[in-house]
Amino acid sequence: MADVFENYLSSTGGLSAEEINFSAQFFKPIRLKKGDFFIREDESCGHVGFIASGAVKAYATDKEGKENITCFKFEKEFVTSLPEFVKQEKSRRSIMAIEDSVIYRISYPDYQHLLGQVTAWNGVIKSVIEQEYNQKERYLLNYNNRSALDKYRHVLSSEPMLVQRIATQDLASYLGITQRSLTRVKGQIHRPNVL
Repeated sequence: MADVFENYLSSTGGLSAEEINFSAQFFKPIRLKKGDFFIREDESCGHVGFIASGAVKAYATDKEGKENITCFKFEKEFVTSLPEFVKQEKSRRSIMAIEDSVIYRISYPDYQHLLGQVTAWNGVIKSVIEQEYNQKERYLLNYNNRSALDKYRHVLSSEPMLVQRIATQDLASYLGITQRSLTRVKGQIHRPNVL
């Protein structure tokens, strides 16, 4: 699994082999079972993680206890509640494994030390932040103010992995529709002559 992480760092093109070896010592692997938390809402956000295998969902819970899923992260993606990690505040959302996962995580003090020692990490972080921003923009453009049918069509054409790996109730929450609406839309789309 360490190879997945080191190969990812190598693929960024910004870090030398020595910098990758030095960096790897700060990232400790943890194994999460499906349903385990990486970060809990209202607890200190003290880590950034790199997903070597598995998947997580990020969500906030409303007053009625309903999950409002904001994103999913899969292999070869970094995961944290970034604003709270940077400010060292309590997280405003939870991050939970939706599959058994292996995540390489780094603590905030080690992260700060690493940035001070390996300036090339600033490029990696910039790339991660840009990916986060682009993901949020795509979400707003593709899932805001659209019908359930249009949202599901977009998932099928642009993010089919979500249909394959995400539970129906989680996908419905992410799309901002009810589970019943999602089931109905799936039935419409998968009937012949609808598309």
